[in-house]
Amino acid sequence: MNIQFTPAAAEAIRPELAGGLRRLKLLYDTEGCGCVVSGVPALQFVDRPGPDDREGEGDPFPFLYEPRHEVFFEPKMKIDYDAERGAFVLKSDGQIYTNHLRLLR
Repeated sequence: MNIQFTPAAAEAIRPELAGGLRRLKLLYDTEGCGCVVSGVPALQFVDRPGPDDREGEGDPFPFLYEPRHEVFFEPKMKIDYDAERGAFVLKSDGQIYTNHLRLLR
């Protein structure tokens, strides 16, 4: 899995990753959705990888994800940031996954 972070998204995320103490993780959150295929993507800062986490290729920084959720995403995606709305956008060449990607701290 590969995610290209736009310059705006990288600038918004980079301060949280300064010092290398935290990692970025792409989640597929199914909490309260009622069905696993009704999940929503989210980003989360974590202190360390979980036992099932795999590292994805990201530019300008890598990210973690759970392989069991890989089926819900395309191999190449992009994360952008809209400063006016204060919202991240997760998209690919084929679709927009969400125009309000949650960032969990």
